Amino acid sequence: MMVAPGTGRARSRTTTGCARWATSPNAAKRRTLRPYVANLRDDTVSVIDTATLPPSVVATIPVGAAPDAVAVTPDGKHAYVANLGSNSVSVIDTASKMVTATVAVGNIAAGVAVTPDGKHAYVANLGSNSVSVIDTASNMVTATVVVGAHPIGVAVAPDGKHAYVANANSNTVSVTRTATNTVVATVPVGSAPEFCSSSSCGIS
Repeated sequence: MMVAPGTGRARSRTTTGCARWATSPNAAKRRTLRPYVANLRDDTVSVIDTATLPPSVVATIPVGAAPDAVAVTPDGKHAYVANLGSNSVSVIDTASKMVTATVAVGNIAAGVAVTPDGKHAYVANLGSNSVSVIDTASNMVTATVVVGAHPIGVAVAPDGKHAYVANANSNTVSVTRTATNTVVATVPVGSAPEFCSSSSCGIS
């Protein structure tokens, strides 16, 4: 959840792609989910323990400036946080609840999604009209993909073959083939798309 700038209204996103918060399985109790919440104005991520009643914050982790989106790897070991204000991604070790790496990406990192195999993170750079591809083994940017104007949301298909990027200022979605990191289709949509999610259907 975050407070929308200038509105005071709380917003949350539960998509499988770019999200204001994401969940990770607790290592000690695999059936317990721990939400990771990006706090835009605090430059922190809150970790919530859902095993307690009521649920409570068990850690507050300092990250980059103005964190706007979080994605957790499928194995639950790391959380990737897109920082709007510092043009970076903070990598959190979920066991130690500490930032173990900071990856420089494009201008105004607004969204992030991790591939189903956990090998790559796709970061939407709103100010650069691009997507940075991070190799999660090395935490280095291995590709930069030019997309539409002001990309915000990004989601990866369940089969990992495509990433979908919502471009707010061009009213389109860029479809990127992950094997080559190239845009293979541009789909016109409604006005100012911000977020997207992918089902089991996709472009083959």
